[in-house]
Amino acid sequence: MRISVRWLAALAVLLQLVFTGSVQAQDKWVSLFDGKTLDGWEKVGSDKSNWAVSDGAIQGSGDASMLVCAKGPYKNFRYRAEIRINDKGNSGLYFRTTRKPGFTDGYEAQIDSTHTDPIRTGSIYGMNHVYKRLVEPDTWFTYDLEVRDDIWRGRPMTRIRVTVDGNELYEYLDFALTFKEGHFAFQQHDPGSRVSIRKVEVMELPEKK
Repeated sequence: MRISVRWLAALAVLLQLVFTGSVQAQDKWVSLFDGKTLDGWEKVGSDKSNWAVSDGAIQGSGDASMLVCAKGPYKNFRYRAEIRINDKGNSGLYFRTTRKPGFTDGYEAQIDSTHTDPIRTGSIYGMNHVYKRLVEPDTWFTYDLEVRDDIWRGRPMTRIRVTVDGNELYEYLDFALTFKEGHFAFQQHDPGSRVSIRKVEVMELPEKK
């Protein structure tokens, strides 16, 4: 059977469209914060803590609590948010946490520029610590995390890649598989801390074959 050049060209275009569509479907960022309300988020913790939206950002203050995203659970993903922490403030960006978390439930990406706790922004708290100040207080920065279950030299593990303001800091390999999947949350650490959060987005990633 003879196949025309025109038919082959049409087939190539069709395959390209299908491939491009599948890539775009996988590489889609989904917003978790509408910039106006706390719809889809829930406070867990002290009644004396306060979470509200002001000037297009989530604002956390007061006593200790967590603000949890009701969507999920998520397992393999990229997750990013723009964040600002006050001078002497402390907060955390949690992932793979529970629906009603305490401070030790889930992985925590530390948010801390000048708090008395010397573990700074860029750290995975309790696992891999950064002591250098990467971000000045009261300054917006972008946290970008890539989290994926994988195999390394025949051993299962969770791969966590940490990027701050476009600078990739490290890739942490959690062979303990400490947290399997879960929700996203933000921490209000103490009454002296004031954290601001905007542009919260997730991109789910396919399972490794």
